[in-house]
Amino acid sequence: MSKQAIPPIVAVDLFCGVGGLTYGLERAGVDVRLGVDKDASCKYPYEANNKAEFIEADVIELSGPDIRRSFSSNAVNLLAGCAPCQPFSTYSRKAERKHGGTRRGRGHPDDWKLLGRFGELVHESDPELVTMENVPPLQDQVIFREFVSSLEARYWVDYRIIECRAIGLPQTRKRLVLIASKLGPIHLPEFDIQPRTVRETISDLPPISAGEADPEDALHASCRLSDLNVRRIRASRPGGTWRDWPEELRASCHKRSTGATYPSVYGRMEWDKPAPTITTQAFGFGNGRFGHPEQERAISLREAAMLQGFPRDYAFIRDGERVSFAMHGRLIGNAVPVALGETIGRLLMDHVQRFA
Repeated sequence: MSKQAIPPIVAVDLFCGVGGLTYGLERAGVDVRLGVDKDASCKYPYEANNKAEFIEADVIELSGPDIRRSFSSNAVNLLAGCAPCQPFSTYSRKAERKHGGTRRGRGHPDDWKLLGRFGELVHESDPELVTMENVPPLQDQVIFREFVSSLEARYWVDYRIIECRAIGLPQTRKRLVLIASKLGPIHLPEFDIQPRTVRETISDLPPISAGEADPEDALHASCRLSDLNVRRIRASRPGGTWRDWPEELRASCHKRSTGATYPSVYGRMEWDKPAPTITTQAFGFGNGRFGHPEQERAISLREAAMLQGFPRDYAFIRDGERVSFAMHGRLIGNAVPVALGETIGRLLMDHVQRFA
């Protein structure tokens, strides 16, 4: 088949957030027509950086015909999405253990209704291609096995846990990725790309102090530090832990036997390694290994976004808009890493070229 005869891929991105998956898919050549998310704060960054239209809507209320209006009869259609599954995340499971198992159990139906709805929308909209990414622990849940079984009735399906640093992301994040196709057998290979480092990703940004922002980039802003945390970060070495501090700087909870096994807080990143997983709280020094490798502060929101694979000029806020660490940290930490979206997009583009 000639190159000119290969149909394009047209996509709809559900639970699109600020557009990490869309941006990556577009980089790979996928024509993303629509992004859907119920969070209104995603609209500006999504539309400012991507060609697709953004619709503020709850995916629970969408229908197959709503999605099909953005598909094309002259294309291979793709439905993509990352249904939030917080109860299955490592962070949520740690929080449950911290509360002595008194939190609502992970068997509650509300915990998985979005994944279930995503599966229903696959069947209602009937695309040729499907992709989904999520937290790795979801792989072991009954709801995921049911989701896969429902796809296997009509699609070739493959899924695996991907180490994002193996696709070139400067971060140790792991994600469960699924791809499905009606066109022919589809496979997620193992990846082994040299990961980018923290130094390669953020070292060119201008230095700032804790509590300051770059006057040329409002997102390059760092949280304030208390006097105690200033002393702590000065006592911290890249790759080290609070165990390196003198006794008087240690938190009371770390001195107890229950805190001794949790060293992955109050740490500095290392220049020549990938960053740890960027979370919604990555702007806080005490929330993980989010201390800057060299400067006496936590990483900025812009640095967190770049470690998620977003380009330096990705617009998250309008000119003159105030930065919200809580809101923008959540949007950045919840985003699909751009490199993951691009990797999925390239796999699907190659698949279509082979089978369409």
